[in-house]
Amino acid sequence: MTSHDRVTKDLLETFEVVRSRTFARLEGLTDAEYQWQPVPDCVTVRPTEDGVFRADSRPPESGKSDAPEPVSTIAWRMWHIGAFCLRGYVIHFFEDVPDFGDRFEWPGTANLGVLALEEDWARFVTRIEGLGDERLLAPMGEIAEPTGWADASYLALALHALDEVAHHGGEIGLMRDLYLRQGE
Repeated sequence: MTSHDRVTKDLLETFEVVRSRTFARLEGLTDAEYQWQPVPDCVTVRPTEDGVFRADSRPPESGKSDAPEPVSTIAWRMWHIGAFCLRGYVIHFFEDVPDFGDRFEWPGTANLGVLALEEDWARFVTRIEGLGDERLLAPMGEIAEPTGWADASYLALALHALDEVAHHGGEIGLMRDLYLRQGE
């Protein structure tokens, strides 16, 4: 990256700090932790009748002022960061995107989930890196019209993605801490 791409450089360095912290918290993740449901009716990634694992969609009542947000498993949070957010942003806001298939499919094991998250993270960051400052700061335009983000910059999208990966990464860390302290 050239020296005139200062905003892009700073943004990518921040993504790397968050990535390093998140993946450090995923080291040694077991399948039991990955699928742990600390309360009944968690949203998770579960096998279907054909053996494919799929992420639950949020219950219709979530988001209402009188309904608590659902509790989600680490598996669901990893799916949300990877397939729903980062992969979704690549699909909706960039050109020449390969067909990723069903975004609700997600690995049923911790090791494969970590690998899938790494792939989705790398795809998104590579796309942001390829923009450079001028494009990063300009409105996304026509490609983002269907989503209502046409007047927003790629920087706004990247900052939104950074918020998603940072707060869900923190939740994953908390879930691991709670799992390890069950029954204390």
